[in-house]
Parts: sequence; structure tokens; C-alpha cells
Amino acid sequence: MTVLEQQATFDCRQAFAEELSALARQDERIVAICNDSVGSSNLVGFREEFPDRLINVGIAEQELVGLAAGLANAGKIPFVCAAAPFLTGRALEQIKADVAYSEAHVVLCGQSPGMAYGELGPTHHSIEDLSWVRAVANLDVIVPADPAQTRLAVRWAAASSRPSYLRIPRFKVPAVTPADAPFEPRRAVLLRDGDDVTVIAIGSLTSRALQAADRLSAEGVSVRVLNMPFIEPLDLDAVLAAARETRGIVTAEEATISGGLGAAVAAAVVTNHPAPMRILGVPRVFAPTGDTAFLLDHFGLSADGIAEAVRSLLSHG
Repeated sequence: MTVLEQQATFDCRQAFAEELSALARQDERIVAICNDSVGSSNLVGFREEFPDRLINVGIAEQELVGLAAGLANAGKIPFVCAAAPFLTGRALEQIKADVAYSEAHVVLCGQSPGMAYGELGPTHHSIEDLSWVRAVANLDVIVPADPAQTRLAVRWAAASSRPSYLRIPRFKVPAVTPADAPFEPRRAVLLRDGDDVTVIAIGSLTSRALQAADRLSAEGVSVRVLNMPFIEPLDLDAVLAAARETRGIVTAEEATISGGLGAAVAAAVVTNHPAPMRILGVPRVFAPTGDTAFLLDHFGLSADGIAEAVRSLLSHG
């Protein structure tokens, strides 16, 4: 077991809630809106401190996003908090028309994405959200890797004046973001340098990519690990440098491979500098029912799975 695998893990939703409250103390324009999800969005503390600045619309996601757009037009900075599968699946039209097309400064916070609701099955898995929101123009798409990056994402989104989608992980993860790491569009975070293969990872898969790199190092394989907090807009320079300087690229995400991180990286690579790739994620299937750890392992989204993808790329390269 590597040192990283022995580290403490943290719930990014707590960091999100703490940072949101800290921002609200500094800026009275900050408001939170939820869909009967005060507890699951960790907004209990926000509600107690700012009872007049939390709006609960009930289970009505289209109303949720439309109301947020109206508040943004009135000068507020709304943070829309809802389970990712329902925020994106039920309100995609409002996300497109009311928020992105209208350039409303709304921060869409997809809580518990990926397969965080494992035991509740395919209806509650949010593996399609990155594909959906990536297809919407004028919408920044951000996937924090740990609590520190979650805090940076909340602050950036509040100050940016642009529409954005934040994917807030529920699956507990270790801290991986360096204290001096950049956080801005088109800026990947280099977590480990290497010249054999590059692994580009997001969210809960970032720490697993580092674990895989540790294991492969013992085999003499040098792995570059890039964390890509912004999927849109993507850091093309870092992607193309990986395509030029290493023997191939592996992407890893807790999402369907149809349209997410892997698709974004592949489009950049094939258009500018073709290189061998392996895209790890959920294939175009409904993920089964089971706890999150089981589901990640089931689809090869583990340190072992990432390491095997690297070996496969090298052996076929």
C-alpha cells in the first residue's frame, strides 16, 4: 500500500459548504438555492446563519434554475445546489437557455455526481452530466479533485461573472492539490512529472491516478500525472505537450466515456497531434447497483485499472 493510499480522506461537500458560508459573510449578494436538498447539499449551517438567503424550491429543478437566472439578473450571485443527476437531467433546457445563453452569473453545483449514490442505482447515477454540460456553449465545467481545489473552485466561480457548473464530489478523497497549484481556466495541475505515459484525471480519479503512478514507478515506468480541474475550457497546451513528450495518454473520470474528459482530450489530440490513448470511464451502459467503491472497481476506475491501462498502451505502442 502506497503512502497516498494510507492518507486520510475528506468529503468535498463539507469544504464547499464552509467556503460558501465564508463568501456569504463577505458578500451579501451570495445566495443559495436548493431543491429540497438542504441536508445532502450540506447547507444546514448556511441556512442557520443566513435564513433569508437560502431558497428551497422543493423538488422542482426547472424552477430551481430559472429562479437562479432571475436572481442573477437582479444582481445576486446564486449558487444552485442539487443532486447532479437531477440538476442536469431535469433542467438542461433552463441551464442552456436561462443561464448559458443568457450569460447569467449562476453557479450550478452538481452534488454527489458520478456513482456516489451507488446503492440507489442507475436513476441516481450521474455519469452523463459532463457530456451534457460540455455540449452547452458558454458554460465553464469544473471538477475539483479534493477539498482544497473545491474551495478554490467556489471562490473562482463566485468572482468570475460567468455561468459555471461545479461537480462537487461525495466520495471521500485524500488531499492531492499542492498549496501553490494554479486554479484558472486552461490550466492543468502537474502533480507528477514523467516521460513514458501521461495520465490525465479529474475528481475522485485524481488520487487513484497518483496511486497508479506510484505502483508503476516500481516497475520502472515513468508516469506524468495531470489533474484537469477545468474540462471546459480545457488546457490544450498541457494536453498537446503530453501527446508530444510522452508515448501516450490515459484519461480517467467517474463518468461515461461518451462526451466527458476523455472525449475532450481525444478531440484535441486527434486534431492537433495524434497519439495513442486509453479512455477510462463508464462505457455506454447503465451502471449497476452497488456501493461506490465496488462500482469504481467494476469499471476499472481504480489504481490497478489505471496502471493496467498504462501497461496496455505501452505494450501496444
